[in-house]
Amino acid sequence: MEVFYSADTDGRNIFLDKEESGHCARVLRHRNGDEINVVDGLGNLHKCRITGDSPIRTVAEIIETTKHWGAHYYFLNMAVCPTKNNDRFEWFVEKATELGVDLISPVIGEHSERKVFKPERSRKIAVSAMKQSLKAKRPAVCDPVTVKNYLRCCQTPPSAFADAEDSGLPKTDELRLICYCFDDPDIPRRSMDEVLDEAFSNYAGVPLVRVLIGPEGDFSLEEARLAVSNGFIPVHLGPSRLRTETAAVTAVTAVYLASLRHKICKKG
Repeated sequence: MEVFYSADTDGRNIFLDKEESGHCARVLRHRNGDEINVVDGLGNLHKCRITGDSPIRTVAEIIETTKHWGAHYYFLNMAVCPTKNNDRFEWFVEKATELGVDLISPVIGEHSERKVFKPERSRKIAVSAMKQSLKAKRPAVCDPVTVKNYLRCCQTPPSAFADAEDSGLPKTDELRLICYCFDDPDIPRRSMDEVLDEAFSNYAGVPLVRVLIGPEGDFSLEEARLAVSNGFIPVHLGPSRLRTETAAVTAVTAVYLASLRHKICKKG
């Protein structure tokens, strides 16, 4: 299935940018009258008919719109420390988008080897992965903040979480999880699957889940305890010691599978 992406619409028509137009008109040789599928990054799939086949700015008339196309009915915010090697973080962004993530928050920890992160390339990768995995919602990739600033900011739900109201399901309480490798005798870690099963079995609506994943050097004890004081539950992902990006993808997968086990899906 061919899927194009554009957020440029006047309500009746969709306009593809230069890159998407070139792929549509030059590579795939679509012409006026052809039907194409366009996702808008907001959760909608638009069935369209091309009315202007310019390879610079293709124009297509909207015929039909499907809301929540390829949607998952939880809101997942992954707060992950960027890795020293950018390619590894970008791999996480790609795989997380394929599985289902709504908000990616790059966070800089006290032990982070990478202190500077530019999100532009990750945002492009998220768009590509969205189309490849047949989804219509593009995850947002935020500008980086420190772990401590993230913990201050997450006192209120993400503004994008308001979109959950459109699913027809009530919003539920927030679940906050933090993964780290060290053992703190004062704060025992639990299995992430166990915590998710316990929480999801009691949810009747759209869960808001936040997961904190530390850098190669792990979170500092101060950061971990600050997170716990802000409602984060310490969890582990099993006995293996995982790289940052592997742990992040494993956590996204755990949430995805837990949602399937507990049938967190659209009702009605």
